[in-house]
Amino acid sequence: MTKTTVLTLLVEEMRQGRVKVVDLTQPLGVDTPVIELPPMFAQSPGLSLERISEYDDNGPAWYWNTITLGEHTGTHFDAPVHWITGKDYANNTTDTIPVGQFVGPACVIDCSKEAAEYNDYLLTREHVDAWEGEHGKIQPGSWVFMRTDWSKRKGRDEFLNTDAEGNPHTPGPHADCVRFLANERDVLGFGVETVGTDAGAAGGFEPPFPCHTLMHGAGKLGLASLNNLDQLPPTGAVVIAAPLKIVNGSGSPLRVVALVMAE
Repeated sequence: MTKTTVLTLLVEEMRQGRVKVVDLTQPLGVDTPVIELPPMFAQSPGLSLERISEYDDNGPAWYWNTITLGEHTGTHFDAPVHWITGKDYANNTTDTIPVGQFVGPACVIDCSKEAAEYNDYLLTREHVDAWEGEHGKIQPGSWVFMRTDWSKRKGRDEFLNTDAEGNPHTPGPHADCVRFLANERDVLGFGVETVGTDAGAAGGFEPPFPCHTLMHGAGKLGLASLNNLDQLPPTGAVVIAAPLKIVNGSGSPLRVVALVMAE
């Protein structure tokens, strides 16, 4: 007789359609936008593919490609070692982070209305307090996702939203909010729909790039360029976000999925 366990129940619930799998990943192609840094810094390349063979003389029965891309391209994972504040942690790279940290519950904070009205919107501690008043306290080990519906924007220019002077205008978290989430709520990490976990103007904040500086400085993780956050409930989803096991990797593209109770 098969022993009934939580896992067998999960499989049955998925088979019956009572638990659905939501893809939180943007398609990754040669046109996928990547973050643009000031010109004095080295730039991360987008995805490029070179054909190895496609059922031809180079390989009559198989098709495959060589790919070249930066670790932080498309929907991607930020490990603590990605930022200078997280460089001295043990187990801070994609090959050494305990795999249990790749699975966790998600708290989704809806900022889509605010981001639509003001592209430079910052998620504040007050907004999180109000969310907790409605949905309950954020539990340790949770992902916190900032829903902005930014992933619905079409094309590179609209997604990066850079002005004539080259300044990006995208939403992100306020430094005080990041401190609160990392230190007082002990979250697993922070995820966004934009090209990076910080707001577009975050280079001028104090500290600069507070989500990277403070989250990774606390040993936390990041997810960027997420998709379909509007399909997740405020609480109750379980997220699986496992990066490639790159030795000494600072991050990697990944396929992020969420398990959600069907309505």
